[in-house]
Amino acid sequence: MNRLKRLLVTLCLAAALTGSAWAGDLLRADHPDRYVVKKGDTLWDIAGLFLNKPWRWPEIWYANPQIRNPHLIYPGDELTLVWIDGRPRLTVGRRGPLKLSPQVRSHPVEQAIPTIPIDHIAPYLSRPYVMETGDLDSLPYVVAFADEHIVAGAGQRIYVRGLETADRKEYDIVRPGKAYRDAETGEVLGYEALYAGSGRLTRAGDPATVAVFRTRREILAGDRLLPFSTADLATDFHPHAPKRPVQGAIIDALDRVNEIGQYDVVVIDRGLADGLDPGTVLQVNNLGETVPDPIARATATTSLHPAFMETVKLPDEEAGLVMVFRAFERVSFGLVMYARKAIHLHDRVVNP
Repeated sequence: MNRLKRLLVTLCLAAALTGSAWAGDLLRADHPDRYVVKKGDTLWDIAGLFLNKPWRWPEIWYANPQIRNPHLIYPGDELTLVWIDGRPRLTVGRRGPLKLSPQVRSHPVEQAIPTIPIDHIAPYLSRPYVMETGDLDSLPYVVAFADEHIVAGAGQRIYVRGLETADRKEYDIVRPGKAYRDAETGEVLGYEALYAGSGRLTRAGDPATVAVFRTRREILAGDRLLPFSTADLATDFHPHAPKRPVQGAIIDALDRVNEIGQYDVVVIDRGLADGLDPGTVLQVNNLGETVPDPIARATATTSLHPAFMETVKLPDEEAGLVMVFRAFERVSFGLVMYARKAIHLHDRVVNP
C-alpha cells in the first residue's frame, strides 16, 4: 500500500510539474489575472497580454456554456485567467447589473472586437486578385468607350465583349500585372490582377454596356472584367499553426517599396495547395547573408581577394510573425502582426 501511495504521489507531482512547465512556456511572466475589453482592442492584442505567443490563444480559450457565441468578445467584457484541471483557461464574463425582468439583449456583430485590425486589410479582402496562368485571357474584356473617349473613369460607360448572357450585375475591372514567382525555382505561381475600377451592367449583348461607378486607375481597352462577390471572404480569423511543414518566402509587399513592418500586407509564395488558409500564422526569418571567410581561404593560399575566398552562409534570423488572411491556390496574402526587425523581400516564412 505504501508503495502504491508513493507511486500515486510521484505521478501527481510529475503531472503538476509538466503542467507548470507547459504553462510557463505559454503564459507571460507578467500576465494579468483579469482584463476588461476596451473599444479598439483586437483579440491578438489582448492575447499578447497573457501569452508569450499571441497566436496560441485558442489553447487557453474556455468556451463558456452560458454564452451563445464565446468567440465574440465585446467592449466591457471581463476576461479572467483561471486554472481548470491544472491548465490555464481564459474565460469571458458579460459585465453589467443583473436584471431578472424579461428582456432581449443583443450585440451587433459589428461591435465585436476583431481578431486582427481589419482596417489594415479591408482593401485586400475583395481585391486585388491572383489569377492562374491563362485565366485572364478567358474573361470578358473592354473593347471601346462611349462618347468617343479613349479611356474611362467613374461616371462613364464602356463597351465589353463576352457578356452576351451575363447573370451578374456588378463587375470589377482588372488589368494583368506582374507574375508572382516561386522565390527559389522561379516558377510562375499566378499573376497579379490590378484593380482598375468597378462597373454595373446596364445592357447585355455583344458588345455589352457597363456603367463605371468607381475607379482607382484609368480603364483601358483590353482590361478584363471579373464578377464581384464577397460571399467566400473570411473576416473572422482563428490563428493557428500550419497543418504541415512550410518553407516559403515573401515575394511582394503591397504598397511598399522598401522595408516591411508591422501591419504591412505581404505576398507569400505558398497557398491552399501548400496547406495555408486564412488564420495560418507563419514565422518570418531574415535571409542569412553569404559572406567570405578570409581565415579559411588564407590557410590554403596567400591571396585575400574576395573572389578567391571561401564563403559561408550565415543562419536565418527570426524577424517577426505574419498571419494569412486570404489564400489562393499557390499564393497567399498575409498581414505582418509583429516585426522584431525590418522585414525584406525574399525573407523566409516557416512554421512558428
